[in-house]
Amino acid sequence: METILGLLKVRLVKGSNLAIRDRTSSDPYVVVKLGNQTVKTRVIKGDLNPVWDEELTLSIPNPTPPLKLQVFDKDKLSKDDKMGDAVIDLQPLVMAVSMRNALPLTLTSKSETELHRLVASKGNCLVKDSCIRHVDGKTVQEICLRLQNVECGELELQLKWVDLPRE
Repeated sequence: METILGLLKVRLVKGSNLAIRDRTSSDPYVVVKLGNQTVKTRVIKGDLNPVWDEELTLSIPNPTPPLKLQVFDKDKLSKDDKMGDAVIDLQPLVMAVSMRNALPLTLTSKSETELHRLVASKGNCLVKDSCIRHVDGKTVQEICLRLQNVECGELELQLKWVDLPRE
């Protein structure tokens, strides 16, 4: 049986400069996958810079697979068009939570503590550096991703770790 480490709240903030898949625009939505779990945002009609500001919740299994995001253009009469994808390695977040649990209570009670910084590079989808922080009792990571397998597009999102209640 798979162990659940916690919950992951994925807040899809917005997309920027997404690819055109209809005549002059697209109707984008995002599919988020973690292991065998799949959730998706609502469709934003006719917008290449959609604002979802939508929170989706997934359980974090152990071992933790990467988080996969796929952007699609909703079509009524044909198969939805692909608009790019991205992959996020969740291991730094899992490690940051472990590190947070090992910190002295005085550090974790501060309003904000940086636990880890991920540097944007050609080896990942990050547009800019991403920090994992302990903010007001929660572990949070702000991410801006460059979509892969597409001509253009970025996603802005936030990951928030939610501890499971202790038995």
